Amino acid sequence: MTTVLVTGGSGFIAGHCIRQLLDHGYQVRATARSPRDDGPVAFVAADLTSDAGWAEAVAGCDYVLHVASPVRPGPVENEDDLVVPAVEGTTRVLRAARDAGVRRVVLTSAFHAVGWGHPHDDHVFTEDDWTVPDGPGVDAYGRSKTLAERAAWDFERGPMELTTILPVAVMGPAGGRAASGANRIVQQMLTGAMPGFANLWIPIVDVRDVASAHVAALTSAGAAGERFLVSSDPAMSLAQIGAVLREHLGDAARLVPTESIPDEVVRADPALRAIVPDLGYARRMSSEKARRVLGWQPRSSVEAIVAAGRSLVID
Repeated sequence: MTTVLVTGGSGFIAGHCIRQLLDHGYQVRATARSPRDDGPVAFVAADLTSDAGWAEAVAGCDYVLHVASPVRPGPVENEDDLVVPAVEGTTRVLRAARDAGVRRVVLTSAFHAVGWGHPHDDHVFTEDDWTVPDGPGVDAYGRSKTLAERAAWDFERGPMELTTILPVAVMGPAGGRAASGANRIVQQMLTGAMPGFANLWIPIVDVRDVASAHVAALTSAGAAGERFLVSSDPAMSLAQIGAVLREHLGDAARLVPTESIPDEVVRADPALRAIVPDLGYARRMSSEKARRVLGWQPRSSVEAIVAAGRSLVID
């Protein structure tokens, strides 16, 4: 059987990748800081901050999905806590994979490596664009994803192929009550933790479609050496996301706010300083390349929001 290693196997995106790989008949191995026995998946101990365990993790693998990366959008006390493990972890995985004779690595990057640090205009972002790491509005997470992907492309890979997948905000079935990725936005609305809607616009993609893009990119002849931006519909405002939850979840969405927060109020709140640069700006992007090369067909943003909400509702 063809064997695939999935890094960060306990994560939100990785979990969906694992399920789809198993459905496609792959043998799956996964890394985690604390390995466990999980049925058909062999978990092994490996951490992005250490060389220990990586040679054993990739031994005998045909492909690697490198999904693991620190995720902390917004302000952080020490940016190196995000940037260093993201960059060094990526090169660590690539080195181990190359030395083990892996055919192709599919790396989970992010739209944060594409669409930040640029003027707020009508530009349609594609895979040809890169975030400006020191540009306006770029946080530590955006820098970590940009620098990690840059490091991957700069790495001397030999015959090993590389493909990167760049999802926008990831929502969808959580697989439990814990919220990951952009599902946290949905959770904040459902629990009443979000008192009102700032004028923010979020491009959304369903986690199941992010996983299918990864799986397709493993063996697609046209995917080697390419980046793929994956997004569903045009960006939605927080108010529109809240309206979807109220429409489809009924009483479970009773705490979802209905009021908007004026921009001047957001600007005056130190706790909201990180979102101020993006007020009123809906980034535009194209996933035409993923559709054309990978045959990728995403669900609607509404379906992703509703699935996220239903999976997070406490009965």
